[in-house]
Amino acid sequence: MSQRKYNQLWANVHLELSRLLTEELPAEPPRPEKDRVVFFQRLAMLYVRYIQIFRQLEKVYDQVVHPQKRQLIRVILDGVMGRVLELKNEMVEKEFSEYHYMDDVLHDLKLKPADLEIPIPRYFISERSKEFQQRKTMLTDILKMVEDTESPEPLKAKDMSQEEALKIIQVAERARQGRLRAKLNEESRNMNRMYSSKDSGTADIELASVCIQKVWRGYIQRKRAKIARDEEMTFLGMAMDPKYQVPLPAEITAQAIEASLRIKQEEYEDDYQKSVVAVTNKIRDVEGDDISKTMKDQIQQWFIECRDATGSFPDYPDVEDGGSALIFAEKDPQQLMEEIAAKEEEDSNNKPKGKEEKKEKGKKDKGKDEEEEEEEAGLKMLPSAFLPDLEVGNKTFVDFWKTRNESRNFNQRHEVELIQEEKRKDVETEIRLQVDEQMRQKLAEWKLAVDKDKGGKTKGIAKKKKGSKSGKKKKKEKDLTSDRTLESLCQELVENGLLKQANNVRLQDYLGDYSYLGTTLRQNDIEPMPSLSDVRQVLSLYAILPLGSQVVHEKAPLIKAILLAGPAGVGKKMLIHAICQETGANLFDLSPLNTAGKYPGKSGLAMMLHMVFKVARLLQPSIIWIEDTEKMFYKKVPKEEKELDPKRLKKDLPKSLKLIKGEDRVLIIGTTKDPSSADIKSLCKMYSKIILIPRPDYGSRYILWKQLIKKQGGELTRALDLSSLAKISDGYTPGHMVQVIQSTITKRRILQQANRPLSAAEFVAPLAKIDPVFQDEEEALKNWYAKTPLGKKRIKAATGKEEEEAPAKGKDVKKKKGKK
Repeated sequence: MSQRKYNQLWANVHLELSRLLTEELPAEPPRPEKDRVVFFQRLAMLYVRYIQIFRQLEKVYDQVVHPQKRQLIRVILDGVMGRVLELKNEMVEKEFSEYHYMDDVLHDLKLKPADLEIPIPRYFISERSKEFQQRKTMLTDILKMVEDTESPEPLKAKDMSQEEALKIIQVAERARQGRLRAKLNEESRNMNRMYSSKDSGTADIELASVCIQKVWRGYIQRKRAKIARDEEMTFLGMAMDPKYQVPLPAEITAQAIEASLRIKQEEYEDDYQKSVVAVTNKIRDVEGDDISKTMKDQIQQWFIECRDATGSFPDYPDVEDGGSALIFAEKDPQQLMEEIAAKEEEDSNNKPKGKEEKKEKGKKDKGKDEEEEEEEAGLKMLPSAFLPDLEVGNKTFVDFWKTRNESRNFNQRHEVELIQEEKRKDVETEIRLQVDEQMRQKLAEWKLAVDKDKGGKTKGIAKKKKGSKSGKKKKKEKDLTSDRTLESLCQELVENGLLKQANNVRLQDYLGDYSYLGTTLRQNDIEPMPSLSDVRQVLSLYAILPLGSQVVHEKAPLIKAILLAGPAGVGKKMLIHAICQETGANLFDLSPLNTAGKYPGKSGLAMMLHMVFKVARLLQPSIIWIEDTEKMFYKKVPKEEKELDPKRLKKDLPKSLKLIKGEDRVLIIGTTKDPSSADIKSLCKMYSKIILIPRPDYGSRYILWKQLIKKQGGELTRALDLSSLAKISDGYTPGHMVQVIQSTITKRRILQQANRPLSAAEFVAPLAKIDPVFQDEEEALKNWYAKTPLGKKRIKAATGKEEEEAPAKGKDVKKKKGKK
């Protein structure tokens, strides 16, 4: 697409965004909704519509080359991502489930299930590719260094007894004799054929030619029938046209254009940054003196006017309050001084009466609040941290970019006029800081000259106040490794196996189909198991988007730790590596088995956690992985694992988790296949989000068989019944399928496919040797999840206990009021 098309797409996105903002920010606040189902329906509708905007904006941001437009699109894109996370959080709180089924919303908006897929912005990696490449090279260099320093074991000749040596010689000799005997037998057979052959008569020749004709005509006819059948299936839409299976020339050209646009983005961005520096220096050199002089004249005039009006010089505003910018904020000096004097008088007069008035006001306010709660009981939308940013961004587009004539800017390069407007304000703020320092000194000199006593007192009081404020600052954490460089810390962590390199897998490689029965099952009061597609979407929201964007991580609901619970082979480890690849995150391994025997003692444990979290913050985004996290919270440690001390991180790790703040893009992900062996209270206390990963359903199994066989090099023909294969593999995990496919489709079998196509029967025998995930195991996992906080809320909501408890609480409140 051309830049004009992307600009049009951007305009369409803002049209839909403005409609959403008018719905979410009406002139009058909406009344609380009493029906939970209706309220959830509204949330789901907003959620799906914001996802569509998110998908379009991501595409626009990836291809627009105008650097100043991209800045605004980035702000709106981050705001939309944050709003999607906020709506997801509200949906979880209202429906008490991490997974939602919105078939009716998709039907109303005429969308496909694929439209609900959360897109992963490409700028997560592209805009920091150099930084991530440097980190990768640093890790690889350290790994090579560690491998080289490890002393290889010296090659030693194994001691062998005489009997073993004789046995090896006998085996080799018998093999040699067998090969020789086989060669002699083959030669003798050839000689017998030569002597036994006689001149064939005319009858034998005719029979041979008829036989050849039969075989040839049968082969040709079967080939024609196959071509006709394939054409018919293609015509009916039951099979894909072969020409569409290979990338079309138009697709290849479009991909090349997209790649060239990304290169152009970098060029335009470099030119823009150079222009910003040049324009800023020019404004500072040409207009700086005039701006400084004008500011000084205005401030001096304000000093004189305040002196004439009040009889004393005013106090200069602090830097935190804005300095001299506060003085001329749409107010005259006289008005400002009158307001200050009025406030001081009110404060002095109302000091003793303050407590009594506050009590009376508090009683009145409490009474009003209780009445309002009784009158307006219901469900309301939580306040959003992203809607104001979206509103400002939308207004900027409507006021400036929507009606802007860009006929002269065909190449979509930066506009110098906009840079001058933006940087003139920045230069003014820089100069204002310098002018404020000078004028403060001048004001102090004037005060000393005119009213020395007042100036000294106020100055001393101000200093004391500042000193008292600074004394209340919180203590900083002790840095146990302040004398060490980041490279040395990384090297130590790599040597101990705590810092690892993530495998090259993507989230789209985690295959799974949409859950088509979710809505039907919930309507029949049956809680469905989530599909692998649902798991992929939830992890995109909870892990990838916050780790990829600093703005989203700071403002969105903070998630510090996620637990992935599911049987072995469902892809928990693969998901962690995929999150690292999608966000460029570093992978730290604090699994109980990996940390066993490393950094012994309390001091060693404190040092290990300090190093891991320090490096994780410095190299953010980072993921701290805890495999088999149930071992950390064992109810009773098994005898065979007591020496490993798996519970050594139980106390200290939650403390380190509390230190993670909004600006730290660090996420702890735990994986478990046996969560019932852990203490559920302490486990749920550490992990705020628990994601259940089940065995795949029929749709997911069909996709898995199809894609994994193709990936291994197998050809999908009519002889391979994937539907039957997906049916009989119920209970088997993706890990089991990979294992079976690798053992079946070998290099030799790939070469034989032309004569003997793959069949479903070939996969049955190796599949039967593996134990599946039985229904009892999945039910146990489901019952365990029902004991988690979110699971308990879901059960209460399903049984209707929550609705019964709500009026009961209201009655208790009224009784208490009556007693008072």
